[in-house]
Amino acid sequence: MIPQASVIVPARNAQATLPRTLAALAGQDFDADYEVIVVDDGSTDRTAAAARSARGPVRVMSQAPSGPAAARNLGAAHSSGAVLAFCDADVYPTRGWLRAGLQSLATADLVQGMVVPDPLSPLGPFDRTIWVMSAVGLWEAANLFVRRELFEQIGGFDDGIRPPTGKPLAEDVLFGQTARELGARSRFCPEALAHHAVFERDWRAYAGERWRRRFFPAIARAAPGLRRSFFYRRWFLDARSARFDLALAGGIAAFASGSPAPLFAAAPYLRVLRAHAQRGQTAGRSGLTVALVDVAADLVSLGALLHGSVRYRAAVL
Repeated sequence: MIPQASVIVPARNAQATLPRTLAALAGQDFDADYEVIVVDDGSTDRTAAAARSARGPVRVMSQAPSGPAAARNLGAAHSSGAVLAFCDADVYPTRGWLRAGLQSLATADLVQGMVVPDPLSPLGPFDRTIWVMSAVGLWEAANLFVRRELFEQIGGFDDGIRPPTGKPLAEDVLFGQTARELGARSRFCPEALAHHAVFERDWRAYAGERWRRRFFPAIARAAPGLRRSFFYRRWFLDARSARFDLALAGGIAAFASGSPAPLFAAAPYLRVLRAHAQRGQTAGRSGLTVALVDVAADLVSLGALLHGSVRYRAAVL
């Protein structure tokens, strides 16, 4: 029997999280047939074994390490469903996820589902997770639904941006942009809810990760529509980066003029620091430590954005 939907899960070295992802997919509140295809992207751990031992309608495929775009494309090429649902190996769909996503596709061609951090894991101020709270043009494939005919019309996921080190990025941004250029109808579906794993990390990794922001100018150049839908006031990565830039400019102006008046420009940024420091205190961290790390991380972020803006000739601050 041809399944109504095919769920594609790219996975690389995901043995710690994949079993829970597949258990969540096996427990979907969905009456029609569906299949789950796990594509092992050259893992060096027991990712493939974990997938093969999972219950439910799971098939496992393997490829040499080629990145998430190639893994998703391989899974889609060997799938049968009229609808393709993409879910990452560290994402845990809620029971109504698949049903809600497919219902949204009744009036759309591309649907972004909601992602929030795993409520069962404590979230520290430096930990890594993701939020997808609205459709802002990034089209995160951690939770994405698409009609097969649109996927084939686009030609699948482009490789995106492949940095010299670290994982590729923006393949889903470019996929969504192409879909919109083709006139695809898109929706955001909060009922298609999934939880993202929380990965503990220290302050060094938290600040160092900001260096990857040097690729946002490249993304802005490849997907200019993000100026309207995602970037803050077209030229800033987000509201926080704009407030940091304003605070830094105020500090420089105060030093140059000898007047403290420009320091008032730092007020919006100081409110951001205070809020994050208070959340850090609830997780047992020193508020002052969290604030100092945030300043260091924002300095790294600004340096990364300036570097990328010059290299890719697309200003993002």
